[in-house]
Amino acid sequence: MDQQLLLVGCGKMGGALLGGWLGRDISPDAVTVIEPFDTGILHQKFRVTVVKEIAELAETCHPDVVIFAVKPQGMAEIVPDYARFVRPETVFLSIAAGRPIAFFEEHLGSHAAVVRSMPNTPAAVGRGITVACGNAYMTADQRAVCHALLEAVGEVAWVDDEKLLDPVTAVSGSGPAYVFLLIETLAQAGVAAGLEPGLAEKLARATVTGSGELAHLSADPAATLRENVTSPGGTTAAALDVLMAADGLRDLMTRAVDAATRRSRELAG
Repeated sequence: MDQQLLLVGCGKMGGALLGGWLGRDISPDAVTVIEPFDTGILHQKFRVTVVKEIAELAETCHPDVVIFAVKPQGMAEIVPDYARFVRPETVFLSIAAGRPIAFFEEHLGSHAAVVRSMPNTPAAVGRGITVACGNAYMTADQRAVCHALLEAVGEVAWVDDEKLLDPVTAVSGSGPAYVFLLIETLAQAGVAAGLEPGLAEKLARATVTGSGELAHLSADPAATLRENVTSPGGTTAAALDVLMAADGLRDLMTRAVDAATRRSRELAG
């Protein structure tokens, strides 16, 4: 990839992306990072150019991709300064939740090529999944570049309808927290059943992560994998009678995803 990249913000997700890019043989010379809180560590670790604010960039700086990886709350103050980079050759890629494409078009100009994406935190270990949506000014080449950048930290899918990013946020964006809660509550249930806390935590973590890897490697649907563990009249069946009851996990998860979807729409305005 011979694109010039400008990464705005290098926290956990920005750092995960940066590490993924450099691991894909993107040259450090192709990346400039704007991170006001950097203390020199980023350059030392990644060998990329780092500045604290946009004013430090040269007038000759013309990035092909501007990646916004800052918290949504600060976007309104930050994004307008980047209108100077709007040109047909430049695409703006956002990984911030709750900021719709219209927000960027408002602050950058209606002709800016914009891609809105929703990654999740397993990107930190290269096992994330990101869903993206571009506006009418995104070209096929720009879509391909954004796909490659996002794919450096996991799988990538695209949707044409931006409204679908709200349930995407609820399922995959927030989803890791649901899984971590499962580990937490499964360990607590083990302690309640008499296990020592350390062993219960170890069992819960290994069970969830191992099952996740099995699901990742298997072509079988999740329902089939569940059925493979369940013997009629056995211990698993007894537990599933509780979890799959009318008011069980399926209903609870549906209500949780619905709540997160509604909140995502509220944040998007």
